Amino acid sequence: MDNTRRIVVNGQEIRERVVGKGAPVLMIHGWGANLELLQPLAQNLEGFDYRLYMLDLPGFGGSAEPTAPYTIFDYAAFCVAYLDLHRLEQVHYFGHSLGGRIGLILGSEHSDRLKSMVLSNSAGIKARQPLSSQLRLRLYQSLRKGLNRLGAPAIAQDLRQRYNKRYGSPDFQAASEVMRATLVNVVRQDLLPNATRVQVPTVLIWGDADTETPLWMGEKLEKAIPDAALIVHEGAGHYAYLDYARKTAAIMNALYSNDET
Repeated sequence: MDNTRRIVVNGQEIRERVVGKGAPVLMIHGWGANLELLQPLAQNLEGFDYRLYMLDLPGFGGSAEPTAPYTIFDYAAFCVAYLDLHRLEQVHYFGHSLGGRIGLILGSEHSDRLKSMVLSNSAGIKARQPLSSQLRLRLYQSLRKGLNRLGAPAIAQDLRQRYNKRYGSPDFQAASEVMRATLVNVVRQDLLPNATRVQVPTVLIWGDADTETPLWMGEKLEKAIPDAALIVHEGAGHYAYLDYARKTAAIMNALYSNDET
């Protein structure tokens, strides 16, 4: 039975899937993903007593794009509004990558809404860019500002398109204008200060072969979050929770059920 439906949260149309019975769990996907990529994990949680709330965040999967660029704090506020719509006072949380960023905000600024949290390959720590990349970006920004001041916006726009085409990430290239601006907003935010203020028990799941959010980021988060444990899946990449779906589900249940007793 397909439990997927469309709902409206704060005027934003999204797609959600709710399955199971028991303690509520909010599950949030990563950038460029959707709730289908949470489904294998949900299937491995079927043997436990949880009601799983999965959704496509605004701008992803079957959900409409936001009318204006979001920040990561907007996404966190959206998740709180989603909980309010379903009248969920407290939930367990699972977040992957972008969902990990959201979890760091929820765990620090809305900790009263979470019981415990599992983050897989969480983004949120800014990696220092090589000096050459920093200099290239500064030169590009200086040239754009200069062209606009000289009354040559068309040339400045052409420079912008060329720069983005050559140096933009695959996620950036694939995104619409509003989602490109959203991506820039999201990746610029350093959430390490939030990590130090997380107030719920947290398990971090990582792959030692992750090249997008390398293992050192997980190790740094483990040190920053007051009550955190890091579990590393050998050979797993950025989707460690999918590479080890059954094991991840067992880890989630161990944490979540402990909090229910």
